[in-house]
Amino acid sequence: MVDVHRFRAIMGSFPAGVVVVTAIDADGEPRGLTGTAMCSVSAEPPLLLICVDRSSNTLPALRHSRAFVVNILSSDAEHISQRFASKDKRKFDGLPWRPSEIADGAPIVEEHCTAYAECRCVEEIEAGDHIVFIARVEGGDVMAGGAPLVFRRGIYRAWSALPATRGETVELPV
Repeated sequence: MVDVHRFRAIMGSFPAGVVVVTAIDADGEPRGLTGTAMCSVSAEPPLLLICVDRSSNTLPALRHSRAFVVNILSSDAEHISQRFASKDKRKFDGLPWRPSEIADGAPIVEEHCTAYAECRCVEEIEAGDHIVFIARVEGGDVMAGGAPLVFRRGIYRAWSALPATRGETVELPV
């Protein structure tokens, strides 16, 4: 078995999209975290998964609300990723967001996204030092323009292979 440092080096070699997962805690306060472990699970029904470290300050909010928003960050949102990767309790201070009507008020950080998905948890799985949430996507949208933010070996970059704008309605692939 490889040690944790080798494992992180191996996984860090694979570029990953950067998301901010948001939820509302038991006191009605917004919570959020930066993640790269998000992917689609199923198209019928529409399911995705996120992986959350057991030490995350946002984990109790996710477990309480069982609803969350996955905000897929745009390439100019590195500062948002870094903000939500911290343990700072003031992550939302001065940050424009709106509450999701579908995901129980979870923050949508639309201004810094290429897309977002409004989700309801259908399953929670313990997996090592993380919790895997499988969720049904019940709403969301795709913003016009902008490339997504990706992360590889500690470096943020824009996914430059994608066009910034298509000038047409964006249809999500199945």
